[in-house]
This record gives sequence, C-alpha cells and structure tokens, in this order.
Amino acid sequence: MDYQQKLAEKLSILNERGNGVLIRMNYIKKICADPKLRPSFLTDKAMESAIKYINKKFPNIDFRGNIQHLTSIQRQKSEVLAATASYYDSFLDVIEFRDHVYELLNTIDACQCFFNIAINFDFTKNYLDLIITYTSVIVTLSRIDDKKALVGMFNCAHEMSNGSSDPSYPRLGQMFVEYEHPWKKLTEEFGPHTRSVTAALVSLNMVYPRRNLPAEQWRSAQLLSLLSAPAAMLEPACCNTMACEYLSMEVMERWIIIGFLLCHTSLNTNQASQELWKMALRSGLYLTLTRDEVLNIHKVSEDLFDCFKGYSKRIADIKECREHALVNSGAMHRERRHFLRGALKELFKVLEDEPGLLGPKALFVFMALSFSRDEVLWLVRHSENMPKIKTPDDYIDNQMAELLFYMEKLRGLMKKYNHVVQRYHVQYLAQFDALVLNDTIQNIYVCPEEESVLMSSFVSNLSALSVKQVENKEEFDFRALRLDWLRLQAYTSVNKAPLPIKDYTDLAKVMNMIQFHTRMVDSVEELLQETSEVSILCFYPRVFEKMFCQSSEEMTMKRYLMAFPLVCTHFSQCGHPICPEEIEAMEKRSLRLCVTFLEQIAKLTSTVVLEICAEQCNLNDQLQPKHCAETISAARHRKQKKPVPKKGEVQKEKPGAESLRKDRSVVTNVDKMHLMLTELCTCFSLCSDFIVFDHIIVPTEFLLSHLEIRLSEIIVRMANYNQTTQEIARPSDLLTKLRAYTASLHSLSGYINVDVTRLVKSVLLQQTQPLDSRGGPTMTTLYTNWYLESLLRQASNSLIVHCPTMHCFVNQTTDNDPSFRAEEFSDISELQALAELIGPYGLKFLSENLMWHITSQISELKKLVIENMDVLVQMKNNFDKPEEMANLKKRLTGGENVLKRMTIIGVILSFRSMAQDCLKDILLKHCPYLMGPIECLRDFISPEDDIKVTLSIFELASAAGYTCDIDPTLVTAIANMQTDNTSVDEEYKLSCLLLAYIAVSLPTLALDPNSLYSREHGGHNNNIHCLATAINQLAAAMFTVQNKNIAQQLKEFLLMASSTLLQLGQNVERMESKNRESIYLLLHMIVEESPFLSQDMLESCFPYVLLRNAYREVYRSFIVTLG
Repeated sequence: MDYQQKLAEKLSILNERGNGVLIRMNYIKKICADPKLRPSFLTDKAMESAIKYINKKFPNIDFRGNIQHLTSIQRQKSEVLAATASYYDSFLDVIEFRDHVYELLNTIDACQCFFNIAINFDFTKNYLDLIITYTSVIVTLSRIDDKKALVGMFNCAHEMSNGSSDPSYPRLGQMFVEYEHPWKKLTEEFGPHTRSVTAALVSLNMVYPRRNLPAEQWRSAQLLSLLSAPAAMLEPACCNTMACEYLSMEVMERWIIIGFLLCHTSLNTNQASQELWKMALRSGLYLTLTRDEVLNIHKVSEDLFDCFKGYSKRIADIKECREHALVNSGAMHRERRHFLRGALKELFKVLEDEPGLLGPKALFVFMALSFSRDEVLWLVRHSENMPKIKTPDDYIDNQMAELLFYMEKLRGLMKKYNHVVQRYHVQYLAQFDALVLNDTIQNIYVCPEEESVLMSSFVSNLSALSVKQVENKEEFDFRALRLDWLRLQAYTSVNKAPLPIKDYTDLAKVMNMIQFHTRMVDSVEELLQETSEVSILCFYPRVFEKMFCQSSEEMTMKRYLMAFPLVCTHFSQCGHPICPEEIEAMEKRSLRLCVTFLEQIAKLTSTVVLEICAEQCNLNDQLQPKHCAETISAARHRKQKKPVPKKGEVQKEKPGAESLRKDRSVVTNVDKMHLMLTELCTCFSLCSDFIVFDHIIVPTEFLLSHLEIRLSEIIVRMANYNQTTQEIARPSDLLTKLRAYTASLHSLSGYINVDVTRLVKSVLLQQTQPLDSRGGPTMTTLYTNWYLESLLRQASNSLIVHCPTMHCFVNQTTDNDPSFRAEEFSDISELQALAELIGPYGLKFLSENLMWHITSQISELKKLVIENMDVLVQMKNNFDKPEEMANLKKRLTGGENVLKRMTIIGVILSFRSMAQDCLKDILLKHCPYLMGPIECLRDFISPEDDIKVTLSIFELASAAGYTCDIDPTLVTAIANMQTDNTSVDEEYKLSCLLLAYIAVSLPTLALDPNSLYSREHGGHNNNIHCLATAINQLAAAMFTVQNKNIAQQLKEFLLMASSTLLQLGQNVERMESKNRESIYLLLHMIVEESPFLSQDMLESCFPYVLLRNAYREVYRSFIVTLG
C-alpha cells in the first residue's frame, strides 16, 4: 500500500510545478500593476463600465439581464476571449495545483509520516517546500487586483460566444472569494496537518539555532577556516547532517514563520515550537515569497493572531521580537557580512594555492557560499523595504563588492577544478561509502524486499565506480540513485513501516553523506546554483545599482567591482518553462544592468588612464625646446651675481624635479592615480568573458570603447581649434602631445591584457576621416578648415606669400600684427607633422576640399572667357600683329580678374604640392619598400599611353605623395564640372581661349608694384609666381579631360605669352614697364615647371638674353650679408 502512494515522486513533481505556478502568478501580478505592461483591454475606456460591473457582481454575474453594462465585451468578444485565455488558464493551474496538494497532504497525514530534517532530510525538505510554495501561490494570487476582472471578462466572452459559461468558472470564482483573506482560510485548511507540520518544523531545532549565531561566535569558533587546524587539513569534512550544513537560512526561516502561521495552535502548546518561532521573528522584518514579493512577517502574524482568542501573549511576543529585530538585526547581519568577507578570502586563497583540498573540503565551499548568499539576500530585501530606524547605515553596505567577488571566485574555483572534486569523491564512494553502507545494511535485522532491492542497488552502483571513468571523462548520472533514496525515505517514514527509518538513523546518516558525495561527482553546477545564485538582484535593480555605486566610491572596493556584472550571469537560471514571457523581460533587464556596470567600470578606468596620460603629456611638454630659453638665459648669466627674487615670486622648477623625493611616504597625485589604476585593472582579471542570456560579454571591450571615445575627444580638444578667432595648435605640437599620450597608453598593457596598439590605430585612423565613428569632428576636418579659411584665404589676398626658397608661406610686412606666423604652420616640419597626423586619407580629404575651391575659380574664369570670347578669338589669330593687338587689348575686359583667380588657383596648388612632398617623406620613412614600386610605376608610365591606365597609376602615386605630370585629382574635379549642355569641342575652345586670355593679360602684372621678384623668397610678393604652377597643372588637366594634346596647346600659349611680353619691352613708358624684368622671369618659371615645355622651345620664341638681363636686374637690388 505505502509503495503505491508514490509520495516521493509526487512531492518532487508538485514542488517543481508549484514553483512554475508561483512564478506565473507573480508575473501576472507585475504586468497588471505596471501601466506600461498592463493588458490593453484593462486600460480601454470603453471597457471601464464592464470591468466595474464584473468586479461588483463577481462571481455571480448576470450575463443576460444586464447586457447594457457588457456591450463593450459583446462587440469585442472574440478579442477579449483570446486576450484573457492565458490568464484564465493560469488561474485554472492554481486550482489544479491546489487539488493535488490537498490530496498529497491528506495522504501524508493518513500515513502518519515521520519527519526529521536530520534523518530523512530530502523527504522533510520536500514536504516543507511544498507547504511554503502552496502558501506563496495563494498569497500571491490574493494580491492580484485584476484577477476578478480577467476571469469575469473571459467567462462573459465565453458565454457570449458559446452560449454557456466555462465549466471551471464556478470553482474558480469560489476560490477567489474564499481567498479574499488568504491567511485565515489557509490556517483553517492546515488545521488537520498541524501534527505533521509541527514535527517537521521542530526537527529544525537541531539545525537552525546553531546556524543563527552572531558573528562573534562564528569568529571564536573559527568557522570556515582551514588554517585553524592544520593537522586536520587533509581530513574529509563530513558530519551526520551534511545537507543541513549548507541549507539556506532564508529557506529555514520561511519554513518556520509560514509553517507556524498555518499551524499556530502548536505555538501555545509546544515550548520548542515557540522558541524556534521567536528566534526566526528576531532575525529580520521581511521574508521573500518569490522574486521581489515579500511578506512583512510581524505585521502579517499580528493581524492574523488578532482574529483568534487566547493569542494575546503571542501578539506580545511578536511586538517584542519586532523591536528586537529593529534594534539588533541590522547590526548582527552587518557583522556577519564583515566576518564572511574575511573568511571567504582566506578560504579562496588557501584553495587557490592548494586546489587538491577541494576534494576533502568541498563542504566548506558550499557552506561559505550558502552563508554569504543568505546575507546578500537579507540585505537586498531589507534595503528595498528599509524600516525607519536610527541606524540606517546597518542596511547600507559599501563593501558588498568584496563579498560578491569572493563568492564568484569560489564558484569559479569549483568549476575549474571539477575533475579534482570528481576524482576524490568517486574514490570516496567506491572505497569507503559503499563499504560502510554494506556493513550498515548487514546490521539491519528486518529488511523488506522493496527496500532490500533499493539498498542492494546502491551498494552495487557505488562499488562499480573507478577512477578510470574520471580519466576517460565519462558522464556520471546519480539522479536515479538520489530519487531511489528519496523513495526509500518515503517508504520508511510512514507509520508502521516494516523498516522504520527513525530506528535506523545510521542508515540515514550514511545515505545522506552518500547523497552529498554523488552530487560532488555529477551535479556540482546544480549545487553551486542552489547555494550561491543571487538572481533575486535581477528583481531589485534599484538596490543592485545602489550597491554598485556605494562600492565604486570606495578605493579598496574598486578591484572587486567586476563581481556586479558577473552576478548578472545568474539571472538566466531563475526562469521557468511555465512562464516563458518573463524571460524576455529578464534578459533585457539583465543586459541593461550588466552593460551599465561595465560602462561605469570602463568610465572610471578610462578616466584614470587618461588623467595619467595628461600628466605625462604635461611632463613631456616641459622638455620641449620652446621652454629652454629661460634655462639658456640663466646659463649665460650664471657667473653674474644672482639677483634677489622679488617678494612672492616663485622659482621655476626644472623638469624632473617631481621625481626627487626625500620621503617615500609623501604620496603624489600621480601615485594615487597609479594606485587607483592598479585597483581598477585588477577587477578586469576576474574573467576574460562571460555569458549573460546567450550574449558573450567581454569586459575589456567596454574599456577599449570608452578609451576610444575619450581619446578622440581629447585629440580634438588638443587641436585647440577656435572657429571664431581662427586659432589652432601647430601640427608639430599636437603630434608631440599625441606621441606622449600613446606612449603612456601603451603602459596600460602592463596592468591588463588589452590590445592598446589596436586602440591607437583605430582612433588615429578615425582621425584621418572627416568624421569619427560617432559623427564628431576630427583633426582632418579641423586642419582642413583652418588651412582653407585662414592660411590660404590670406595667401589669396597676398597678405601671406608663398616662399619657394624656404618651402613655406611667410607673412607680408604690414602695419598690423598678424594673427599667426604663416611659416609656423606651413614649413616642412609642420606639414610633415600634419601628414603624420592625418595621413594619406586626411590629405586626400584636404585635396578634395582644395579642388572644390579651384573648380569654383575655374567656373568664374569660364564666365569671363565667354564674356570676351569674340575679342579673344581675334587676339589668338592676330597675336603677332602689334597694332591690332593694341586695339583689341583695349576692348578686352577683366584681365586683372583672370590673373587674380589664376593666382589663387596657383597658391592652392602650391600648398597642395608642399603637403604632397611632406606626405611622401613620411611614407618613405614608414614604408620604404612600398614606395619604391609606386615610384617605378609612375616613372614607367607616360601620358601617351592609354589615358585611363595612366590616370589610375597617377592616382596611386599621388595618394603616396609623388608629383605627377598630370594631377589626377584635378582631372577628376574638372571632369565632374562638365555639364550636359556643353559639348567637348566647346569646352576645348573655352580652355584654349582661357590660356590665350592669360597670355595676353600677363603684361598688366608689370603695373602692380607688388609684382617685384624677391630673391629672398624665390618668388613675387603678390604670389604671381604661383601662376606657373596654375597654368601648367590646369592646362594638363583640362586637355586630358578633353583628350587633346597638352604639349601643343602649351606651345601655343608660350608663343602668345612671349609675343605679348616682347611688346611690353618695346613700351617706352617707364611706369608701365617698372617690373618688366620680374614678369619676364615668370615666363621662365612656366617653362621650368612644365613637363611638356623645354628651354629650347622658350629660346625659339623669347630671347635668352632678355631672361639673363632680367635675372641680373632683379638680383642687383638684393643686399647679401654674410654671417
């Protein structure tokens, strides 16, 4: 008869089912209470009257007589039916669960089962768990405010759709009414079960009081210490109540408080019950039902006992216990956490050093984890529902990070050395437990067949184990053995059992120990989950985040901060198949919390790293040559009498003075930052990656991401660009600072395993683009804007002169002080620094912007050519007829404008050429083996070959900084200017006439006093020497686009220019020909710079003697001074 009751199986199945139903009820309560998640039909204005009517009349709702109240449901009956069906089914699950629980509890009572946590542990635990789970389901159900509306609407829609009520509706309605006041009804239900429940609870007197001790007693007993008894270090940690040692205090308190609420009569009749109950009441103020659903134990107990006569003493006990808890429990739990932090640290250090001890001392690990978990859960539920007390600090723990950290470390240690634990316990089971069990069985006088079969199978299974199975990595599964032990407990716990377990406690002790040892072999992960998961933090995000913030403010806690995101890995374990909807919300919350913590840790770390970099940058800046003037001045006058410093004047320290220390105890700001960096980087060593809900999280990537963002911002800030005043840092200064930053950043890899090179490359590569990855400005954009808006704009107005001899731009001498010195931003060293900073990509972007300005000038030039087209055609045809040319020149307008625009183009192209040369120098330094082949390709190709191939090679060479006969960027820019309205022939004609226009306008330059050639600069003071570059490159690009012969067109230009300049020489008016010699040199420059013209061509149309005399004339006025 007892074998067929299947008490063990039913307890296991109902506990699992009950947990799912409880989670489902909690989920329904949460979504109905949350305005964002609340079902839409409950918030629909049209449904308001129907919901009010249903709540008022529930459960006896007249669906036919008051149809006017239910018209909104009538209109949407199918939608309402579909929307409420899942809720209705969930409530039916509660009825089904309740029925099975009633049946099982009555069967257990009928069998008069024996319960003792120290003997039949699993049977007693499952029994008590079922009672608590059932009670929690009913209490949570009673807290769902909308349950009547949900069920009533479903039944209403069901009757409207099917013509009859749902068959289960009357029972469901009755249950809701009965449990309006759940505790009163539950105490009535559990009255008959008082004997069994009390017996089970009183057995906790052997466990709970010795677990519920203050930290002082733990400390004096040296609890969890392996070092307290070195001689016994290798002895296996075992006792008569193995599973009780790591049984959760929270679970026991829940059993005691709720159990004695249900069976309260034993409190008045049993002194042991009363003492146990009072001890639990003093431990805290709240108990967890599920998730974040709590029970205010004193209030609920007092309210319930108020309903019964003869409980005044118990109510007084409750008040006394509440006062005791308010005054003492916070401090007691605070001291426990303080003790556990040190105990866990010591335990971890010993086991990490000697992992072989995990075999004999595995029980210590699970005890430590269970004790710590209890304290974490206590603090979490009390912090969220903090009472008004004088010492709120007891409910705040700014060192929680350390406790969580060592919990994670111990978990990691057990997983890492699982094979060590397996090997030890397999040998223990086969060579000790099996023998002891066999001896115990032999001493049993009466053993029925069923029990005999089970125990024989235990011995045979254990005896068959061997170490080779561990070495061969075979999978172990002792779940069947443990279930058989639970069955055996059930068989032997019933009244008048042939083999009563209470008489054979030795068998129980051996089997309880064997059960623990089997779990060490096949389910360490499951036991770790049971003793150390803190997934409740997922449902207290505010408390969790507050704990993190408090810990992050403590210097000594920074190394433990990674425990917080790592705790998020626990959250995926607390879902249940009965409530899959909850898992998605949990996943989002878990990831949000995890990412928030990692972002904060990364932010703290990156801030410290970059502060150290800034400090190193400042120290490096002190060593710059620009700061040495004072030192040199002091050295020159060191023999003179030292002047007395003025009052209040501080003597400037030399670079390096910060490294001289007389006392090591003096801590500098840099020392503090390095200490903080060490602490923060230590926390990254907890794990390289972890998984949260199938998402692989890599903590160091968050740090690299933060550093990337911050470093980009710092680089832009160091550029110091001010759009209003047009100020910017010199490229060489920025490069020096950047090198100091990167050198300091590389020291980070000494603290933590991160790829700093990848970080720096990523940031600097982004800086070569117009925008970075976040859409912010970069060095490339800032310097492009500055060179265009400041330097080249002033050069276009001749305030700044291009100086070929010094390969830079220089300021003209004026009355006003210049806003910047051009040579400090445009000499070779600065442009090389610019090329180093923004690279080929950045210079390509700069070139494209320069080309945009050039094409704007070309568009204006074409307009001028079109305006003077007739005159220009005649001048081109009659350039060798002085008289006609003189008449035609009077009709020509805008000559100065043409030359002005061509000069601007020349200035831009000259600047680009300088930048390209510097890029080439930089690339030759960085990748000489790449540059050689590119140069060979450029030299090998010629403009006469296929123009597409030629331009592609030139584009490659130009990107590497090499000068090409035809500028591919300019060709592309001009090609993109072509419109559909203009044919190629018309464009060709305009190009030819433009050259003619320039040629016939050259003499007018002699009228400008600034056209004087300067030997010092190697050019003209108004930048007209840049015309040579403009004419050559523009002609080459235009005629390449039009597929015409470049050399031929430039020869024609040379003829016209020579003719007009020779006519200038015949002019007798001195005023007009004042700078004639300087203009002659321009013709020589055009030929000298052109790859398509030669000196022979020039001599054939312009006498060399004139050039020689011109050079002699311009150099005569130049005064040479020698050193």
